[in-house]
Amino acid sequence: MSVRELFELTDQKSVVTGAGGGIGKELCLALAEMGADIALVDIKQTSMENVAQELRRLDRNVMICKTDITSATEVEDMVGRVLGEWGRIDILVNCAGIARWAPAEEMSEDDWDQVMNVNLKGIFLCCRAVARSMIAKRRGKIINIASMSGSIVNYPQPQCGYNASKAGVVMLTKSLAAEWAKYNINVNSISPGYIASEMTMKVAQYHDEWKKLTPMSRLGEPSELKGAVVYLASEASRLMTGHDLMIDAGYSLW
Repeated sequence: MSVRELFELTDQKSVVTGAGGGIGKELCLALAEMGADIALVDIKQTSMENVAQELRRLDRNVMICKTDITSATEVEDMVGRVLGEWGRIDILVNCAGIARWAPAEEMSEDDWDQVMNVNLKGIFLCCRAVARSMIAKRRGKIINIASMSGSIVNYPQPQCGYNASKAGVVMLTKSLAAEWAKYNINVNSISPGYIASEMTMKVAQYHDEWKKLTPMSRLGEPSELKGAVVYLASEASRLMTGHDLMIDAGYSLW
C-alpha cells in the first residue's frame, strides 16, 4: 500500500459530533476531502445544514442528526439511524464541547454539571453506542477531541471544570483504547491548544496573554487540525492507540 493510499478514506462512514462548530466543520471537511461520508451530529440544526451544503459540493453522502449527546436515548437513536441507513460506522470523531469560566469558589453546580455532561459524559455515551457496532465488525477508529487543558492548567482564565473534563477525556481515551484493542478498534485523542474558534472568541481579553505564553506567539486555526484527524482516521495510524496528540503551538513546553 502506498503512502497516499494509507491516508485514503474513500467510502468510509463517519460520525462527527459538534459538527456545526468551527472546529467540527473543519474536521468534517478533512474527512470528506479524503473520501469519507459524514453523519453530522449537533444540537444546532442551521449550522449543520450549512456544513452539509459544503460537504455535498465534495460529492459526499451526508446525514444530519440533531442530537443532544448528553442523552443516552438520543445518542442510541442517532447511532441506530446511521447504522440503519449506512450499515456501519467506521470512524467516530467526538468534537462537541463547551466551556464555563468562573473562579472555582464561585462556580455554580449547574455550570460544573453542564461542562462535565457535554465534554465527558457525552463522549462516553457516543463511544459506547458506536463501539458496539465496531466490536461486532472487529474494526473502527475513534478520535476524541480533548485539549491541552487536560494536561496543563491554563492562565489567566479560571476554568477548573473544563480542565477536569478534558483530563477525563484523555484518560477515558486511554482506558477505552486498552479495552477495545482486542477488537482492532483504535482510540486516540487530539489535544488542541488555543484555536481561534467560537469558544475562544468569547474571551478575546485573554488573547494577548495567551500569545505571550505560547512559543509560536499565535492562536491556531481550526483548519490546522485537519491533518491530524485524517491521520488518526486512516490506516496510516493503525499501530497507534491510546495516544493523546498535542497540537498547541508549543504552549505546553513552558
